[in-house]
Order: sequence, then C-alpha cells, then structure tokens
Amino acid sequence: SYHGRNCSAEEGIYQDATPLSGKIVLAVVLALVTLATVLSNAFVIATVYQTRKLHTPANYLIASLAVTDLLVSILVMPISTVYTVTGKWTLGQIVCDIWLSSDITCCTASILHLCVIALDRYWAITDAVEYSTKRTPKRAAGMIALVWVFSICISMPPLFWRQAKAEEVSHCVVNTDHVLYTVYSTVGAFYFPTLLLIALYGRIYVEARSRILKQTPKKAGKRLTRAQLITDSPGSSSSVTSINSKAPEGSSETGSPVYMNQVKVKVSDALLEKKKLTAARERKATKTLGIILGAFIVCWLPFFIISLVLPICKDACWFHMAIFDFFTWLGYLNSLINPIIYTMSNEDFKQAFHKLIRFRCT
Repeated sequence: SYHGRNCSAEEGIYQDATPLSGKIVLAVVLALVTLATVLSNAFVIATVYQTRKLHTPANYLIASLAVTDLLVSILVMPISTVYTVTGKWTLGQIVCDIWLSSDITCCTASILHLCVIALDRYWAITDAVEYSTKRTPKRAAGMIALVWVFSICISMPPLFWRQAKAEEVSHCVVNTDHVLYTVYSTVGAFYFPTLLLIALYGRIYVEARSRILKQTPKKAGKRLTRAQLITDSPGSSSSVTSINSKAPEGSSETGSPVYMNQVKVKVSDALLEKKKLTAARERKATKTLGIILGAFIVCWLPFFIISLVLPICKDACWFHMAIFDFFTWLGYLNSLINPIIYTMSNEDFKQAFHKLIRFRCT
C-alpha cells in the first residue's frame, strides 16, 4: 500500500481465516489486474512511440503517465499481490524499503502527472496563441522532471528514521508515529493535487463551454458563403455563374430564361465544418478530462481519507484490514483506468492503437 499497512487492526488476521480457495481466487484476480495494467500502459507507450502523428508535447505527457503507471504495475503491484493474499512479509527489510519507496514515489508521480496534463490543457485553452510557442517537448520534459523530483521528496523521509531491526521482519510498514509526515505526504500527494485538478477543470470547463457556444452555428441557412449556380437553358449548353448570396431569379446574362427547378446549388462551407469539428473536439476533450478527474477521485479518495485519519486517531479508530486492502487496490486500479480512458476517448490514439494491434497480429 501507499504508506504501508498502517492500520490499527492486527496484521494477517483475515488472511489466516480465509480458506485456500478464497486466497487462490484473490491471487488470480489481483494477478489479472496487474497483467492488464502492464499491457494497457505498454500499448499506450508503444502507440505514442511508433505513431509520428502522436509526437506532440501533450501526448508526451500522456506517455509519461503511462510509463509511471507501468512502473506501478511492475514494481509495486506484484509484491502487493503476495502481501495482500498472505498478510505476512517474507522478503526482508531491504526489499521492504525498496517496495515502499517505489510505491510512494510511483503512485505520487501518477497522481501528479494528472495535474501537469490538466495544467497543460488549461494553458492551451486559456492562452492558446502565446502558449502554442511555449508548448515544446523541452517544456514537457521539464514538467515531467518536476513531477519526479516532488514525488521523490515525498517518499524519501521515512528512510531516514527507519530503525534497523535484528529480528526477522514479518510486516512491511511505514512508521506512522510521525504525524507531521503523514499530513505532509497525504496533502502533497493527494489533497493539494485534487484541489488543483478541480480548480483547473472548473476553469477549463467554463472556457471550453464558451468556445463551444461561439463555434456552434445558430442557423445553417445563413452560412452560404460561396455557391455555384448551374443553369440549363433550352438550346444552349450549361453555364456556371459564381455568386456570393442567394440565387437570382429571372433570366441569365444571355437573355435565356432560367428554369429554377433545374437550379443546383453547391455549397462550400469549410469554415462551418471546421468550427463544428473544433467544437466537437473541445467538447470531447473536456468530457475526457472530467472522466479522468472523476475516476481519480473515486479510486484514491477512500484510501487517502483512512491514511490521514488512522495514524492521527491511532487506537481510538478501528478499521478492518480487508477494507483497507480493498481501498489500496482501488487506488492501484487508477493506473489501469488511465490508459483505457485515453485510448477510448482520443480518436488519434484509438486509430493508432488499432493499427498497432493489427501490426502485432500480422
């Protein structure tokens, strides 16, 4: 788990009472979730890498998020599967320290990646002209570097006050006696990023909504910007007259009568189609960001509530370890949901993803 199994309940009780068949089912389910997380994030990384169209700063941030979630699925989830099923730590203190540090660092980095993606989207939609020149791969790399530096700063402190134990380590936990660290880590890794995400999404939604309203045409009939009037007159060949407004009634320049029932108007309104397409993209991008924000809060909020409350109230609070483990894996599940949301909601990703799958299959 993110801060170790820092619950006041005794360790391993519910695992000891769980029948072997239940443990096998639990192990299979958690292993499948881990495998799905590995594959989905690996495909997102491969898709961005092999598709030139996706080589943009915004997609580099998405690929970096996939790398972070892939690290969660490789470094954290397999060991957490064994620990959740058995309820006992058998891998020693060194592996425990590495696992806890990887858990805190990678999960924090995954959460903060959502912030920089939302921040990038916010700048792009509120300051489109100026930010387009600043939105470079170098800037994206700088944002990613800041995410990892901040994540490491949150994960490092527990290593300094860990006490070496001569006896065999049976449980892998972070020392929660330091309440200030608990507050610092939970606020820095979740509560502050969540408030930032909500504020950014609120501004993005308002701006995108105003753009959509501006770009949506009120009456299609008034959008005739350029047309061609094709007339057929008896005894003469078809003549084409270019006009800028409504079709004139009466006769043509040669004096031949025009038969209005034979008039065909060809409308060319690229501007209208472009505005419709832009509005649709704005709407879809905003909806996607909302889904990502909602999934993030649903997955991580329960875990961080108990992670903050339990170390503070200590023995005054009681929480069943099975529920604590469930909330821990609900948080890990966010690393599986992120690539699925991006792949399903982004047409460029979806097309490139399908091409990649067809290429692998053939």
